[in-house]
Amino acid sequence: MSADETLLEDLLAGEHRALARVISKIENRSPGYRDLVSELYAHTGEADVIGITGSPGAGKSTLVDKLAETYRDRGETVGVIAIDPSSPFTGGAVLGDRIRMAATVGDMDVFVRSMSARGTLGGLSTATADAVKAMDAFGKDKIIIETVGAGQNEIDIVRTADTVAVLVPPGSGDEIQTLKAGILEIADIFVVNKADRDGADRTVQELRDMIQLGDDGGLGSGDGGHHSQDVIDAHDDWDGEIDESEDDAGWTTPIVETVATNGTGVGTLIDEFGNHRTYLVDSGEHAEQVRERYAEEIRTLLREDVHAMLEDGLAESGGIETLAESVREGETDPYSIAGELLEPVETCLEELETGGEDG
Repeated sequence: MSADETLLEDLLAGEHRALARVISKIENRSPGYRDLVSELYAHTGEADVIGITGSPGAGKSTLVDKLAETYRDRGETVGVIAIDPSSPFTGGAVLGDRIRMAATVGDMDVFVRSMSARGTLGGLSTATADAVKAMDAFGKDKIIIETVGAGQNEIDIVRTADTVAVLVPPGSGDEIQTLKAGILEIADIFVVNKADRDGADRTVQELRDMIQLGDDGGLGSGDGGHHSQDVIDAHDDWDGEIDESEDDAGWTTPIVETVATNGTGVGTLIDEFGNHRTYLVDSGEHAEQVRERYAEEIRTLLREDVHAMLEDGLAESGGIETLAESVREGETDPYSIAGELLEPVETCLEELETGGEDG
């Protein structure tokens, strides 16, 4: 048995050391990591994957720690992937102390892994998705992905999650305006954390107004009163049937107030995660979500592989500088070069299609 086969066996047997080593191989793109990830797929699909994003200072880390603690109290195992800013000097993750602290939990049923951005956010969403698969195959019940900010790169990363919670600090009226471009469409749940501070009620109302504007009044409770009961009523009224006559009529984006430092509202938030999971499964949206995710993975892998093949082809042709010089001298043009390099790929695809028809 090879070392990687033993590693996979140990991971599936529930050894946290093996899980850590597999995620390291994934993050570093070590030789053989692809074969390992391929083997993981057959063992995935059971975990609930939750994305936590929002502006810096919203209290994401504190909330994630409290969520993990509450899930453990409920008897469920947790994996946390924290996407941390990297140190420009060491390339390591800044939040190392927190990671070490969490990693010493007695039975290791809260497994926290920091993945350093290292300035290569392009491949980070793929690495994150693969790390989620490792935790899922390992048997974690809940997997939480925490990102450092709320920019486009973070949005790409949290798309790996089934349910996305966006944290908004109180009194952030200007921030709510900037959230509209992109965050609104990925938020399944809004969390107003630090809700004991001034401005929390106003922030809840601004979020509700934004949700209504985003769907012409079709989303949100809209009576201007306190939201907590509205959120509960919205889910009590949902009968599991999707009304095709209204866009997104099946899920009302709830707004949950929390005070992560003392755990206030965390139970309600966990219940909302459960409600959203139930909605996704019963409505068929979860299957569609997973299909889309796999389609994007296939596209990404094809882009990476074809790019690598073409780089090899360029090297055999004397390198891109030589080709660029031939264009400069008027001997050819970029379109012709691209066509020549892609010709073998096109030929292979045509042969596959012909073979499929003959079969």
